[in-house]
Amino acid sequence: MRILDWFRGGETKSASPAVNAMAGEAATFFGFDDPRFLEFIRNGGGAMTEAGLSVTPKIAMRNTTVMRCVSLHAFSAGMLPLHLIDKETGEKATEHPLFKVLHRRPNPWQTAFEFRSLMQQRALGFSGDGTRGDAFAHIVRSGNKILYLIPLPTERVTPRQLSDWTIAYDYQRPDGGKVTFSQRDIFHLRYGLSDDGISGLSLVKQSAEAIALAVQTEKAAARLFRNGMVVGGALKHKNKLSPEAYQRLRDSMEAREGAENAHKWLILEEDMDIASATSSGRDSQHIEQRKFQIEDIARPYGVPRPLLIVDDTSWGSGIDVLGQFFVRYGLNPIVCEPWQQAIERDLLTEEEAERYVAKYNVGALLRGSMKDQAEFFAKGLGSGGHQPFLAVNEVRDWLDLPRDADLPPPPGQSRGTGNEPSQPA
Repeated sequence: MRILDWFRGGETKSASPAVNAMAGEAATFFGFDDPRFLEFIRNGGGAMTEAGLSVTPKIAMRNTTVMRCVSLHAFSAGMLPLHLIDKETGEKATEHPLFKVLHRRPNPWQTAFEFRSLMQQRALGFSGDGTRGDAFAHIVRSGNKILYLIPLPTERVTPRQLSDWTIAYDYQRPDGGKVTFSQRDIFHLRYGLSDDGISGLSLVKQSAEAIALAVQTEKAAARLFRNGMVVGGALKHKNKLSPEAYQRLRDSMEAREGAENAHKWLILEEDMDIASATSSGRDSQHIEQRKFQIEDIARPYGVPRPLLIVDDTSWGSGIDVLGQFFVRYGLNPIVCEPWQQAIERDLLTEEEAERYVAKYNVGALLRGSMKDQAEFFAKGLGSGGHQPFLAVNEVRDWLDLPRDADLPPPPGQSRGTGNEPSQPA
C-alpha cells in the first residue's frame, strides 16, 4: 500500500507502505512511527539508500569530502580565466559583448566567479532534489547582443525535445505561472554523462550509497562519544555486590557518560578490579571505514588524495603531477569542456563560432615547479645551445606579465616573427 492511500483512508492491506523515491525506486516504511519514514519526510522525500538514509544535496554537502570535491570544481569554474578568443589573431575578443558577460559581469547582482561557481555546483547535481545534473540560465538580449545571463533554479526548469529536434524549456515561475523558453533563450550547462542526451546525470544521485554510508559511519562515531563510556571495559568482583554498593557504582558510571567525562578516575569498592574491553572504535573498523569512504566519494569527481587534505598522503615532488592529473582528468571533462562547448552552442551564432572560441586558461594549474619552469623557458629561449622555439613575450604571456614591444626576438628569428601574439595553452 502506498503512503498516499493512508491519507485517502483506503483499505490497509500491508503494514509496510511504499513510497516512490527520486531514483524511481520504492522506499518501504513500517508505519508512521518508523524512523526511516520520519527521515524520509525530513529530507524532502529523497531515495532511501541501503544505508538507511535519504540523500539530498543538503545532506550530502554536510559531508566534508563531498563539500571539498564540489568546492574544488565549482571554485575552479569560477576562478580560472574564461575568455572569448579571436581565432584569427589569437587575442582576447574584448570588443565582443559576450566577453564582458563571461569574464566580468554576467548579471547585475553576481560577479563572474559567483555565477560560474553556482552554475557548476548545480551542474554536478547539487540543486533542488538532486536528481539532475543540469544548470540553466536565461539569456537576456537586446537584439542579437547578449546583455545578461540570469541563473534559473534547476528544479523549476524542465527540458523537452520537440519534433524538429530542438529543445524547449518549461519554467515554473515562483508565482505559479509557467513560461516556455526556446533553445535560443536558455544557456544549458549539463554534466557530461547523460541517460537521454538532454539532462545530465546527478553526482548526488549516482553516488548516494557512498555518501549515505559515509554519513551513517560519521553518525556512528559521534554516537560512540555521545553515549558511550570512553573508559570502555568491565568491572570484576569476586562476590556479589550489595544493592547499596551496586546502586552507588551504577550512579558513578552513569555520571561518566559522554566525551566531556573521558579519562576521569573511577572509585572502586570492595576489592573490585577493571578489565579492558575486548573491542573499541578502531577494532570495529570505524576509522578504516571512514578513510575508505573519503576515497569512494572522491572517485567520481576525479579528485586525488592530496587535494582532499588527508594526513596520510606524501607531499613530495609528486604533488605537482597529481595536480596536473586533477586538471586533465577532473577539471577538463567536468568543467572546462562542458563550459566551452555549451558557450559555443548556446551563446554564439554559427558565424561567430567560426571566428571565436571560449577558452578556459588552465595553464597556471598545469605548470610544474619554478625550477622546472625556469629550465623549460631557458631551453625555449635558446639557452645552452638549444634551438629556440619561444619568444620572450610568449614567456611573459605564460607568466601573466605584460608584453614588452621593445624586447628582441629569440636568436635566429627576425623581429616580428617571434613576438607575434600567442595564447598560452
